[in-house]
Amino acid sequence: MAEALVEIHVPLLAAGGLSDDDYQFPWIEDIEDFLVDLEERGEVEVYDDGEEWEGVYIFFISGADVAALLAVASRVGKLQRVPRGAFAVVTDVDADGYGQGRRVALASF
Repeated sequence: MAEALVEIHVPLLAAGGLSDDDYQFPWIEDIEDFLVDLEERGEVEVYDDGEEWEGVYIFFISGADVAALLAVASRVGKLQRVPRGAFAVVTDVDADGYGQGRRVALASF
């Protein structure tokens, strides 16, 4: 059986209140820092670098059971600067592409 993987899909929207010279997606770094912290504590593994895909930015986590991975995804969706509308996709490390699996709305988890 393949290892569980959760993709965290976040709408690729610029953060509000920034000047044109500012990096428009600071929430990407917020999420990366959050996930690396959890990885260092052994709670999850950051499976791969994030990817921009079809209007979302995807983060990949593994290394725990699906319930624990979804709990982390839910926490990501609640971070302060993260755009609303994030969702998770439950899949496995052997999936052939992005977004293939069971979609989970983070607000309901």
